[in-house]
Amino acid sequence: MSGQAASHAPDAARIEALAREALARIPSPFAEHLADVVLIVEEFADDETLDVMGIEDPFELTGLYHGRPIGEKSAFDSGALPDRIHLYRRAILDEWSDTGVSLEALVSHIVVHEVGHHFGLSDDDMHALEDAAG
Repeated sequence: MSGQAASHAPDAARIEALAREALARIPSPFAEHLADVVLIVEEFADDETLDVMGIEDPFELTGLYHGRPIGEKSAFDSGALPDRIHLYRRAILDEWSDTGVSLEALVSHIVVHEVGHHFGLSDDDMHALEDAAG
């Protein structure tokens, strides 16, 4: 990284690029179901989302899956919005700073966790998926 790039926090485009790379590493059979998932990078979750989640501090929410889990989808969903994974840049950067984990590893962890929700996976299943996508 050049000196100038190192002095600036990663922007939304960088977070999105890392998230797309993480999605691309997710193995079959999950990968086939992720083609239509939309990635959205925002600074923070909005107040309505935080209220629904029961979260007061916007720095506590790094990502969120919006949509119906795979097992609940139906052929009658044609008019529904696409599934979305929201990533919250400021919360991610805060966790990155606090943990010392690489930004690539952190974004990958968040994406895999949200994909896990998409498929209704348990925490153990998500850890196995994360290992496979690592």
